[in-house]
Amino acid sequence: MKELAGPVHLALGVFDGVHLGHQAVIGQALAARERDGGTCGVLTFDPYPIRVLFPEKAPRRLLASLDHKAEILGRMDVDFLLALPFDHRRAGEEAEDFIRELVAAGVKTIAVGDDWRFGKGRKGDVALLSRLSSELGFGLEALPPVMMDGDRISSTRVRQAIQDGNLEAAARMLGRPYTVEGRVVEGRKLGRTIGFPTANVERGEEQFPPDGVWAVRAREGEQRFDGVANLGLRPTVDGEHRTLEVHLFDHEGDLYGRVLEVEFVKCLRGEKKFESLEALKEQIGRDAAEAMYLLRGLDHEDH
Repeated sequence: MKELAGPVHLALGVFDGVHLGHQAVIGQALAARERDGGTCGVLTFDPYPIRVLFPEKAPRRLLASLDHKAEILGRMDVDFLLALPFDHRRAGEEAEDFIRELVAAGVKTIAVGDDWRFGKGRKGDVALLSRLSSELGFGLEALPPVMMDGDRISSTRVRQAIQDGNLEAAARMLGRPYTVEGRVVEGRKLGRTIGFPTANVERGEEQFPPDGVWAVRAREGEQRFDGVANLGLRPTVDGEHRTLEVHLFDHEGDLYGRVLEVEFVKCLRGEKKFESLEALKEQIGRDAAEAMYLLRGLDHEDH
């Protein structure tokens, strides 16, 4: 591992979703940078280690892709995200060797959740880190889990809330609204023929809420838009694949190739097969009006 611009204060973990528990750990590395100068980073692994070690137990969906995670961390003022390739060779590395490698690269602070395990046979734990901290002279911050409603906040718990459509609970555990991110790709262009052009957002590995029509907020770079989205199979036009199609209010032009970040604000209705395209067009008009009214009402509440 190359030497990093130091002193380096590092949060270690998988950090899927960067929920409040993760933010508490990362916050300790940020505080160390504030106190001692240097740089603050997050070290994680790609792919998700459980997918390599126990694929049958691994979640099918993640809360944030690697690129999306980097954006979330950037908004927290983290200086860098280091994603180490994870394979069986990495899994077989002795925990102590891994920490010594980090310290040799200039790491002065290591922040972890107090239940984090790492290294060959998962023998690396807080007890090992504490011993090495005294020997090698780095600062150790080991934090207990963050609790909410009597249970620890975990990526699994957040993922289940989203899957259940409980976006409010997910947002509380994340400390921010849940969003998905994807590149805009070409679709069948049916929306523009009925007066509602849509951005067809490529579905990656991120967890989606239940299918239906949603009032959404979207972000592309520094631009933000309100909109209405259909998530699902599009039964009226005999869709075969689950898609996310977003109609943005007050936007002209195409977004092909751009990355769109989408927040699901409220589900307006479930998917339904209509008798004709004309009937679908009329319903989309009602959906768009309802979404616009809802989102603008929320904007007034915020102010």
